[in-house]
Amino acid sequence: MTLLQVSANNPLVDGRQSDKALMIRRGMQALLRDMRHAVLPELVLAGGRRADLVSLSDKGEIWIIEIKSSIEDFRVDRKWPEYRLCCDRFFFATHPGVPTEIFPEECGLFLSDGYGAHLLREAPEHRLPPATRKAVTLTYSRTAAERLMQAELAACEKWPGV
Repeated sequence: MTLLQVSANNPLVDGRQSDKALMIRRGMQALLRDMRHAVLPELVLAGGRRADLVSLSDKGEIWIIEIKSSIEDFRVDRKWPEYRLCCDRFFFATHPGVPTEIFPEECGLFLSDGYGAHLLREAPEHRLPPATRKAVTLTYSRTAAERLMQAELAACEKWPGV
């Protein structure tokens, strides 16, 4: 299933995210933009897993941020340890209604209110091997370029002749 729907109001929302998860995502994107990170939501990684947010810093560091909107959302998710193999730092992001003590100490943690976010706990660094870094960076770049092209095509269809 494509993650870019040109007919939707928000082409990066595919219907799988709850309103709370989208609120967390908005706040995280605002913070990461302020930190000079480029962010892609819903990036499918090599193993077929879909990361909620993948961030690329201006120094080339790759972060994955897994959004958790409730205690149950965290409890049922057992795929997050696999994400650590695809990033230099791994974080969870949540909102003030979720108790922060449920998140593992060995992961970074952000708290988002939808307008911004703040770092509660730094994530330990575990540098990617060069081959993995190249693979993730290529996936990131190709996905970003494809989404941009789809957005441009959608604009041309909406406004023919522009």
